[in-house]
Amino acid sequence: MSSSHPSHTFTNPPGLYDPRPNGYTHVVEATTPARLVYVAGQGGENQLGELSPDFAEQMRQALANLRTALAAADATPADVVKVTALIVHHSEERLAIFSAAMRAIWGDKAPVCTLIPVPRLALLGMLFEIEATAVTYQANEVW
Repeated sequence: MSSSHPSHTFTNPPGLYDPRPNGYTHVVEATTPARLVYVAGQGGENQLGELSPDFAEQMRQALANLRTALAAADATPADVVKVTALIVHHSEERLAIFSAAMRAIWGDKAPVCTLIPVPRLALLGMLFEIEATAVTYQANEVW
């Protein structure tokens, strides 16, 4: 399955603030037919299930885990159209770390994003979680 995405349109409409410095886009349109890939929330645990106590390290690992999950479905970060991020003890410092990571991965073609501050996640010590929806298109699809 090809991971091309010529039918993704990224829009930041006039009248809304510019979200690009925060690493996301207000609206992403995906034209079908397409294959939808849903990735469950990925936390910062490594392959052994260990969590670093450091927020930035957990986020780095969670994003690496997201890439691994996408690859299992023959998708890449470029195919992602929506993410939901959960941050424990959200702060401006953690937002800056998150925004920089999002910009590093997606640049100006960042997915739609909802960030939800939470008091706790599924595992004790877990500080960050991210889920994603990706859209892929076969190179030979006919409408």
